[in-house]
Amino acid sequence: MNTKYIFVTGGVVSSLGKGIISSSLARLLLSRGYRVTIQKFDPYINIDPGTLNPYEHGECYVTDDGHEADLDLGHYERFTDIRTSRANNVTTGRIYQTVIDKERRGDYLGKTVQIIPHITDEIKRNVKLLGKTGDYDFVITEIGGTVGDIESTPFLEAVRQLKWELGRDALFIHLTYVPYLHAAKELKTKPTQHSVKMLQSVGIQPDILVLRTEKELPQQMLHKVGKFTNVAPEAVIQSIDQPTIYQVPLRMHEQHLDDIVIRLTGADPRPEPDFSAWNAFLHKLATARKVVRIGLVGKYVELQDAYKSISESLMQAATHLDHKVEIIYIHSEKLSEENVAKNLEPLDGVIIAPGFGQRGIEGKFIAIRWCREHDVPTFGICLGMQCMVIEFARNVLGLENANSTEMDTKTPHNVIDLMEEQKSISNMGGTMRLGAYKCRLRPGSKAAAAYGSDEIMERHRHRFEFNDDFRADFEKAGMLCVGENPDTHLVEVVEIPEKRWFIGTQYHPEYRSTVLNPNPIFLSFMKAAIDFSDSKNSSR
Repeated sequence: MNTKYIFVTGGVVSSLGKGIISSSLARLLLSRGYRVTIQKFDPYINIDPGTLNPYEHGECYVTDDGHEADLDLGHYERFTDIRTSRANNVTTGRIYQTVIDKERRGDYLGKTVQIIPHITDEIKRNVKLLGKTGDYDFVITEIGGTVGDIESTPFLEAVRQLKWELGRDALFIHLTYVPYLHAAKELKTKPTQHSVKMLQSVGIQPDILVLRTEKELPQQMLHKVGKFTNVAPEAVIQSIDQPTIYQVPLRMHEQHLDDIVIRLTGADPRPEPDFSAWNAFLHKLATARKVVRIGLVGKYVELQDAYKSISESLMQAATHLDHKVEIIYIHSEKLSEENVAKNLEPLDGVIIAPGFGQRGIEGKFIAIRWCREHDVPTFGICLGMQCMVIEFARNVLGLENANSTEMDTKTPHNVIDLMEEQKSISNMGGTMRLGAYKCRLRPGSKAAAAYGSDEIMERHRHRFEFNDDFRADFEKAGMLCVGENPDTHLVEVVEIPEKRWFIGTQYHPEYRSTVLNPNPIFLSFMKAAIDFSDSKNSSR
């Protein structure tokens, strides 16, 4: 069958959950045996989110092929187990850069370069390219922002054109908000009507409406919305707040979203979705009674989207081990020798979060030392791993003022240093060590036991690395370099085997953890935290 293209737009307000609806539909179609992928078009002019501060945009997600992407790609992968790539996330900046590069090369033969057709043609090319290269049945494309934003206009025009070109092989889903006014005790559909009229004003008629709401909408209200928006009543679907986002695919299936999409696009019919594994996960999530308390030490804790993949990975691992996880976010800038015990003593395990820059770094050293000396299961990720190395150098090896040259260019003991290939780089965007690389684990190490393998592949996002000149000193003192890249010998995993669980990874394992397949090292860390919790409870 021809590839079907589904475009998901949003109106009224941002953050309604277009990414969750897109991911849920993908999960439904995948569970019926279709080949599916998702892409995100972001209307900002940055080339990618790699140079965006987490306060601006939340977590920067990294794909296998080394693309720095929007955090919605993390939702896509966690829901679907699909490995995304550079083709799955496109920004306005990247579209414009490509068109300008073509103009500079003379590809347009001296013609005037304009939004229409040149920018819109480039957007359309990116949509159809993903469908052609992947041999997919469905390509779901989420348009970032809200209808009416100036920035989104070229994307809406491009997908409007695609609808006319593709006919029945294209379909529009529009997500809007139905607010509940507490003072009047009424649900209001007027914002949805205005949002659809704005979409219609740019030439797009939605085929399906998904109404985000905090309260259940009566059936007559759904029919009313359908009449006012020219959408069939059965294609007006409500998305009520759920205890967990992972229940959304089931709620969408109950309202036949996948059936409607299959019917409207004329896709070959497939059996009902197989939700056995998904339901088993949800059952564990709902019935788990024991709680494991994990502290996450970082400098962006007031914005929890900055650590979205880590928090989701912890939840997935705990659920698979029949526990609920309580994540306590600890601001590293506010940690001191005086309050560290009060903050960390109640915890069963501690994550030392990734990040960049000097701010909050000393608090991470304080947390690591306390965890190491009190034998609390501790997991350092990227900068967190580097902080483990620095703390060990200072307090075990006795290397006073040991540091990373990222924090102190004049440190006498540069146990973490800028990677050699990074030293000549001046542009910051897209130039780090990015994407999936092989890692060889030392047989018999806790890291190898966690993965059940000596050869793994994980994703990276960093410029600085363990300084191999110090490897022998660390090994002799008890911090072992148990994982390295087989080609460059870059140290990627350190651990202290005499501790319950004290491991740091230069890579980001959270990027490869999904609902149905939690990352093995998160499972191992969570099991150690649960065992530690049990041992504390049994000794009371």
